[in-house]
Amino acid sequence: MTEQICVGAIAGSYGVRGEVRLKSFCAIPEDIEAYSPLSNEDGTQSYTLVVVRAIKNGFTARVGGVETKEQADALKGLRLFAPRDRLPSLPDDEYYHTDLMGLEVYDTGGTLLGTVKTVQNHGASDLLEITVPGHSSTILLPFTLAAVPTVDLASGRIIADPPEGLF
Repeated sequence: MTEQICVGAIAGSYGVRGEVRLKSFCAIPEDIEAYSPLSNEDGTQSYTLVVVRAIKNGFTARVGGVETKEQADALKGLRLFAPRDRLPSLPDDEYYHTDLMGLEVYDTGGTLLGTVKTVQNHGASDLLEITVPGHSSTILLPFTLAAVPTVDLASGRIIADPPEGLF
């Protein structure tokens, strides 16, 4: 399990005074401010963050040291990470997306279906994007209890019961 968890991303500047548009990936979106200071993916840069207000699809925020629109624009696309030990422990049936990526997915009969490439959410529920061995395309598996009855992080595997005809 990785020691850094992606908790948000900067979507660009907001206004002309150096504020940024912030997307939070936290279960309670406002909690992203509590994990500040945040860092970039490799941990070489640190960013203090203050949420200013909620806007459509996120928040506006001030980032320490960013005073101009140009400085805010330069941060567009920056993914923000917090150390795992500063984040809350999760219940047994919840997982950080980063912990699921890279896990092997087997069907209930023990046949390897593929490997989790990403975890996506387009509004309804999470989807596991699975890379299938020997195929160039990927398959999206609903991350529901019916389709994914078992997630075993200790052994690095997921047991899936995919809908008929998906694989």
